[in-house]
Formats: sequence, C-alpha cells, structure tokens
Amino acid sequence: QVQFVESGGGLVQAGGSLRLSCTASTSIFSILHMAWYRQAPGKQREFVAGITNRDSITYTHSVKGRFTISRDNARNTVALQMNSLEPEDTAVYYCNRQGPVDMLASWGQGTQVIVSS
Repeated sequence: QVQFVESGGGLVQAGGSLRLSCTASTSIFSILHMAWYRQAPGKQREFVAGITNRDSITYTHSVKGRFTISRDNARNTVALQMNSLEPEDTAVYYCNRQGPVDMLASWGQGTQVIVSS
C-alpha cells in the first residue's frame, strides 16, 4: 500500500509563498496520477491540483495562476509551489493519487498551512 509523507507547511502572511513537498513510498510512482488536496477547518477535503503520469495538469479554479504542481519521478516526489497566498488557503494539505476524495485510501498526516491576513 502506498504511503505519502507531506512537508513544507507553515505560517505565512497573505501574499507570501510556500512550497509543499510529498514523498510517496512506492516503486510505481511514475505511473501514478498524483494530486494535492486540502481540508480547511469545518469543511470537506477538496481537490487542489493534479498531475498525471504524462504531466497533464489541472487546478481548482481558486488557485489557478497562483499554485504550480510538479513531480520528480526519480525522487518519487510531487511538489506544490504556492504563491500569492490568501487567508482562504488556510488548510491542511495532503497528497494522494488523483481520484474521488471519498474513494482514496492511504492518507498521510498532511501539512498545515496557515495564512494570516
């Protein structure tokens, strides 16, 4: 079963930047479609950005132009560069395979992002 370890979160002022990283423990990382998700307090976990095994990328509307997802198959990592952060981006961020949130397993601990106004 694949395990994910997220890192890079922290406290940042509005307008600032953070770079999140996720490492996957699997030998088949290069064929996985990967994604970042987030869960804000009192809200359901939601899709943020995805990257397929052919580097096709999608973003949720609210982060387009501000966030950039990338992957390094040699290191089994997927990153999320977050610029122009807004207080609404405050959440715990998770990586996982790309798919319906309710059907995904093997969630890691996530990494907390707090954006102060």
